[in-house]
Amino acid sequence: MKRLKLLILSTLLITLFTSHAKSQSNAELTIKELNEHVTFLASDELKGRLSGTPEGLKAATYIRDQFKKFSTLMGEEGFQFFEIVTDVKLGANNSFSFENFNGIINENFAPYAFSSNSIIEAQVVFAGYGLEINRENLNWNDYEGIDVEGKWVLILKGDPENDRAESDFLLFSDDRDKVLLARDKGAVGVLLVSGQHFDPEDKLVPLYFDKTSSDAGLPIINIKREVASQLMKTKTIDQVEITIDSLMQPQSFELNMIVKSVTEIVQQRVRTQNVIAMIEGSDPMLKNEYIIIGAHYDHLGMGGPGSGSREPDVMTPHNGADDNASGVAGIIELGEKLAANKDQLKRSVILIAFDAEETGLLGSSFFTRESPVELGLIKTMFNFDMIGRLNNETSSFIINGTGTSVEAEDILNRHKENIELGVAFSREGYGPSDHAAFYSEDIPVFFFTTGTHSDYHTPADDVELLNLEGEKLILEYAYGVIMEVANRQEQLTYQIAGPKKQIRYGRQLKVTLGIMPDFTSTEENGLGVGAVTPDRPAEKAGLKKHDRIVAIDGKSIKNIYDYMIRLKKLEAGQTISVDVIREGKKLVLLVQL
Repeated sequence: MKRLKLLILSTLLITLFTSHAKSQSNAELTIKELNEHVTFLASDELKGRLSGTPEGLKAATYIRDQFKKFSTLMGEEGFQFFEIVTDVKLGANNSFSFENFNGIINENFAPYAFSSNSIIEAQVVFAGYGLEINRENLNWNDYEGIDVEGKWVLILKGDPENDRAESDFLLFSDDRDKVLLARDKGAVGVLLVSGQHFDPEDKLVPLYFDKTSSDAGLPIINIKREVASQLMKTKTIDQVEITIDSLMQPQSFELNMIVKSVTEIVQQRVRTQNVIAMIEGSDPMLKNEYIIIGAHYDHLGMGGPGSGSREPDVMTPHNGADDNASGVAGIIELGEKLAANKDQLKRSVILIAFDAEETGLLGSSFFTRESPVELGLIKTMFNFDMIGRLNNETSSFIINGTGTSVEAEDILNRHKENIELGVAFSREGYGPSDHAAFYSEDIPVFFFTTGTHSDYHTPADDVELLNLEGEKLILEYAYGVIMEVANRQEQLTYQIAGPKKQIRYGRQLKVTLGIMPDFTSTEENGLGVGAVTPDRPAEKAGLKKHDRIVAIDGKSIKNIYDYMIRLKKLEAGQTISVDVIREGKKLVLLVQL
């Protein structure tokens, strides 16, 4: 019996020792484990981890299984599901006809991807280049003397100076600009045609999904020149184009023709998922506050047109080893170390691997809208995106968002003394990664990155080019900063930091309101305001975060495109009216630009 007791005691001691040894092992950030994670996530087998694909789910499952080893899964067994639009396809019902002509889809007509689904039968009016410009250096009005209310508008693509790279028309000649103007004029649909000068080959527009799920509010159809000429009957579209360009005068007129069309664009929607888990803090009070540690795991799949690849003609796995298998491997390792030392961790930590970052920060935006914990209890967000390519010559990396809290740079500088790395600070909180969604919710952010490189968004972003020794150094630095922020008695003091740069659309805008739009809004009900910059026109007029802009000077705004087009036509010093929806009520604000 005594021998049996000794055997049991010995077994228990061995178990405890083994468990302790394992805990100590997990407490270390190791190059071996970083390499294991990135090698799996950036393998050809996962085909570039495209959102909504089986390979994307396989990546998410791997991350979930890693989180499960040391933390408590949240959501549905570690997944937070949401739906995204990944592409658009032609529906079964697309037609275009007039008199004895019946169009053939993709042969002599093609709807645009941002066309609305509708059935229209109406008269056609030719409106030149579809421009209306009234500026000191340029006056042009294709709509003068014609009535397009309730009619189709036939418009030439481009502008009267298609051959001039620095033309003043360029600011107004985008297809979306023209569609919005036609919509303002009361048109029920837009027909766009390429003149000889604009496109000698007369190619139809491909059905290109620009990662924006909003439509234009009316049908938009690209037709061939021969079709446009048949609509005109007495002259060809080439003759009209030559007349306009040579005289530099608008030529607009009604056509004695009724066009009937059916447009059907089908959005391809898929279910995808964030991966979320929690390491509970040890302080009885502070454990009810949260630090977010995040990185996106999606990438560009097999590449191709519209994927975001910088080599769109190459259809091969875009493995995204740096972007962003490196960041995901980093948060797994950080999570392990935090969990192994959770008795020293006061606040709770939520680990999130975001999906659909590459398609517009959709995963992080969904999380902030549907957070499993109250947003006000999230005190800081740490984002890791592309941390695997530390340059050995400079040994420096970047931390963005250092201006989003009063204390950030003091904390970062103090921990910088313990590492042999160069660290550059960038104060602005908005940026092209997942921390932007948290900054928009008044949460201080830290965005760690080694920056872009020549292999960014190409098939060459592979594991062999990573500097995992450098990544380990960055993570060790980040761990110290995270522990201090998580264990401070007082939370970080949030402050607005940016955006410093104007949002651009084609050329630089002459005016801005001073807001950060909610770029992730996918509904057709206006433009959400993500943040308002202090002492700029919007704030002075009373615009607030979470307002929804639905009109400028009485002209409707359905999405980000409408908003940017409206701004292009405004001048400094002008006073405009801005219609907003705030908490379900409509307000009209006057903004002096």
